[in-house]
Amino acid sequence: MDFLGYRRKNGAVGTRNHVLVMSSVSCANGVVQAIGRELPDVKIITHTEGCGRATADVLIARRTLAGLGRNPNVAAVLLVGLGCESIKVDGLAEAIGEVDKPVETIVIQDAGGSVKATAAGIGIARRMLVAAAQQRREPCPLSELTVGMECGGSDALSGLTANCLVGAVADWLVAAGATAILSETTEMIGTETILAKRAADPRLASEIVDLIQGQRRRTEELLGERAGMVISPGNMDGGLSTITEKSMGCIVKGGTTPIQELVAYGQAPSKKGLVLMDTPGSDIFSLTGMAAGGAQLMLFTTGRGTPAGFPTVPVVKIASNSRLFASMTDDMDFDAGTLIEGRALPDAREELIGLVQAVAAGQTTQAERNGQEMVAIHTTGPAF
Repeated sequence: MDFLGYRRKNGAVGTRNHVLVMSSVSCANGVVQAIGRELPDVKIITHTEGCGRATADVLIARRTLAGLGRNPNVAAVLLVGLGCESIKVDGLAEAIGEVDKPVETIVIQDAGGSVKATAAGIGIARRMLVAAAQQRREPCPLSELTVGMECGGSDALSGLTANCLVGAVADWLVAAGATAILSETTEMIGTETILAKRAADPRLASEIVDLIQGQRRRTEELLGERAGMVISPGNMDGGLSTITEKSMGCIVKGGTTPIQELVAYGQAPSKKGLVLMDTPGSDIFSLTGMAAGGAQLMLFTTGRGTPAGFPTVPVVKIASNSRLFASMTDDMDFDAGTLIEGRALPDAREELIGLVQAVAAGQTTQAERNGQEMVAIHTTGPAF
């Protein structure tokens, strides 16, 4: 079974064909934004990182930024740096170029300031847009897909409808040889023994238990007696009461197949099948990590309603209840609430599979139409 995608020089396949303009440090964000205003067809990524972090967070940010540039949905990358930051554009360009992708750089201090850097960037990005427009979609196997799975603004129905449905689609993806990423470590607390039993081998099972129990300990250190309530007010208004209850619904998105691998935040999986990624529970941090890990499409379930999307990766919004789908029709792509009303899961699964194939082939999502393009890079320590 195929979908129509963009085949890259290194063999990877994109569901989109974006030219990306990205800063290496927050100080360069203004130039990136100015290029984006002049050329609305490019996608821009700005962020808060690049300096003022401990070594561990610099490494996370560097891996994430390189991964965002390497994502198969990106046809070419223009990197904009300031010149005195910790994360240099040359190093990022080298990492992105390893996948045989056009990459160019601008350093504001070397260019003579932001106005000159912006003018030069506009010229480079315009040439990249012309070259990208020459690429055409071609039939590609589903095994080339990596799909990220996210839940945000969950309610008491999320684990019963939308997440179950996504889990069924995850099983279909894995059966087709694709990769499905289950993220949000905080929202796995209390389910480590369940997930460990699904690990492909004992070593991986031990790693899963250690990861989730470590996240539990950090949560307890930070929140004390409130650790079991590390859920949002909206979650509670939607009928959830504890993190374990939320976690039981969250992991359903992973379907029923064995877990093949555990990867760090922003790290690309090396194996096909179901993969766990260590990300925070916060939606935008998690989306960013999975995009950096190579996801070309996201399935995002919600019960309370969230419009969040991502600049370079289509995000399919799946409502857990029909009331939400009707009230936020401009933000939702699929109504899973019909499962409570009696629709059979196999029927809903086939419809969502059809939507996944259509989006992979170019059909725009509501988040794309609305310009909901959000990026946040996870960090583990304070700024200084």
